[in-house]
Amino acid sequence: MSQKVCMLVRHHPFLDARIFHKEAKSLMKKGYDVTLVVPRKKGYLYDIDGTLFIDQFRQSKFTHEGIKIVTYDDKREKLNKMVKNLKSREKYKFNDPLLKTGFAQNADIYHAHEFLSLYSGIGIKRAMKKQKGKNIKLIYDSHELVPDPLEMKHKNKRKVELLRKMLFYMLKETDYILTVSDSIKAWYLSLNPFIPVEVIYNTPLLAKEYKQKNYQKDGLVACYEGSIHKMKGSKEKLFAITNICSQSIDFTFKIIGGVQTGESLSVPDKLKDKFIQLGWVKYTDIPQYMMDVDIGWIDFDVSKSLNRSYALPNKFFSYLNNGVPVIVNKCHEMGNFIRKYQCGLVLDKYNPAPEDYAKAILYLHERKDVLKRMSINARKTMEQTYCWEHMEQRLVNVYRKIWSDNTQFI
Repeated sequence: MSQKVCMLVRHHPFLDARIFHKEAKSLMKKGYDVTLVVPRKKGYLYDIDGTLFIDQFRQSKFTHEGIKIVTYDDKREKLNKMVKNLKSREKYKFNDPLLKTGFAQNADIYHAHEFLSLYSGIGIKRAMKKQKGKNIKLIYDSHELVPDPLEMKHKNKRKVELLRKMLFYMLKETDYILTVSDSIKAWYLSLNPFIPVEVIYNTPLLAKEYKQKNYQKDGLVACYEGSIHKMKGSKEKLFAITNICSQSIDFTFKIIGGVQTGESLSVPDKLKDKFIQLGWVKYTDIPQYMMDVDIGWIDFDVSKSLNRSYALPNKFFSYLNNGVPVIVNKCHEMGNFIRKYQCGLVLDKYNPAPEDYAKAILYLHERKDVLKRMSINARKTMEQTYCWEHMEQRLVNVYRKIWSDNTQFI
């Protein structure tokens, strides 16, 4: 009989690349019985760009591509009450929809994908033990740092203290942490050196139709993948970079993703022919749109966020998967990776001006041999170490380990 896995989701869309397309599908392929418990917004499930599925996925329970989906309407408790519930181990006081729906799945392993879904997972774990005498295992898949130590300096001190207390109590009852970068792993181990932590990078499946870029053409295509807002992917910088580069070379900026509303980015008239806006495309279709891309661009505002400094985001590995060298500002984790594998350029500024990025792009345009070597290195790192096929094995190893540990108590 296969082990039953229940993934607890509090605010991610149910088709999230990491949760649905990679982890859930990988576990299903390996024989696990996988259920996702996911939230509705205004009564509807929602897509990766935030738009509601008005005419699809209306049932409260259904199966999609082999994965069981169970939905709930989210309602959250106050932070101070959550802290009291976590602190009081004698009684079962948790009372939220995710806990109730997750508990009803009667799974063997629960896999929480956010700080607040971990809270519900703790409640489920206690309830299973008290009401059914069942020792379930709980995984915390920490996509980012919560609370972010740097970001929290700019927020309500009372809230900061409550979040810290919650994390302190929750880690005591968490069996395993998965996270997305080595820096975040080190941060968790500094809080609790005894909890096992594994890094499952946000990498895609290896692009099968990949062809090595020859960089023989005269022009250059840069790409930005993801959401556009002031903290990352600034549209003002996009426009300025394009304007500068276009004065010297045949330059195009391709955007995969963009604004969250599903609307097109409003581009100045004089630059409209320099942009290709694809909107939010299917996760599996990204490689075909990267075939003609020469350079990937990432610009993170790290001034008030340790998360962004420690990040190795989806877009980063998406570029590398398709042999696209990356230009990035001074971000700790991405910078270390690029320098180690020689697969892009790191500008030694936390907040480079558009002129800095344009200078880097034009520098590589004049050195196509360097660009090609970076491209080869980018693809090779994915093939040999970082593609999802390698991450899948890490994930399965964690599941096998915690289940093996669990059978000792059955």
